[in-house]
Amino acid sequence: MSRTMIQAAVTMNQLQHKLDVTGNNMANSQTTGYKARQAEFSSLLFQQIDNLTDPTNAEGRLTPDGIRVGSGAKLGSVDIDLRPGNLKETGRALDAALTGNNHLFQIQVSASDGPETRFTRDGSFYLSPMNDSDDVMLTTKDGHPVLGEDGPIVFADGFDNITIQPNGQIAVQRGDITEDAGTLAITEAVRPQLLEAAGANQFVLPDLAELGFAAEEVIQPVDPNADKLKSGALEQSNVDVAQQMTDMIAMQRSYQFNSRTISMSDQMQGLINQLR
Repeated sequence: MSRTMIQAAVTMNQLQHKLDVTGNNMANSQTTGYKARQAEFSSLLFQQIDNLTDPTNAEGRLTPDGIRVGSGAKLGSVDIDLRPGNLKETGRALDAALTGNNHLFQIQVSASDGPETRFTRDGSFYLSPMNDSDDVMLTTKDGHPVLGEDGPIVFADGFDNITIQPNGQIAVQRGDITEDAGTLAITEAVRPQLLEAAGANQFVLPDLAELGFAAEEVIQPVDPNADKLKSGALEQSNVDVAQQMTDMIAMQRSYQFNSRTISMSDQMQGLINQLR
């Protein structure tokens, strides 16, 4: 197989991965709090061939002398775009939309090695009854506990009204008495690109020891007294469908071009073999 065919085959494989990323973005364009992923490419190993040594060749030239022969491109990274999406009014008391950049809710998910803290921008919360108790717990739509400053937020049922304050405090009204049921533990991702997607519109911290970072260098608490959210609203996905469609068309064109390269190279090799 010629070098050209190898380059095209490798690039086609990586383009397929980027198409998968784009397809996932489009599929989640209506998912509450979803953050778009952006695939970035990088060049594989290449060789610089300096076949132009005459100084006059550099006159008026905008690129370096010689040619670069490479082995195609690879998917260098898949970055998360944490820019805020538009807010949609719902009027539901347990809906909360974060208003700060890179701010995240914390939830607790059961993993194989025990409870795991994950992060999300989806503020669609629910109340789940506790077993053998008159208490209720604030959870996600999948039943995962929402974490407050002191752990999962649990309080007695039988209240008359509930509201989530702009600073994340949950106020429960019982008759003429309003009590504090807890405060949402909202954090800020100061290095958001280190977060890893964990599925179900959630993020998780990577192995920070391997990367040489401490947890507080990636995730930091937010001022508890500051306004951080808007209740009765949800943040929409920040996916730009028009841009995703444009990227998909460009990738399909590039895929077709590389496919045609393999086909033409194969035909040329066939002609050469017939001449022997």
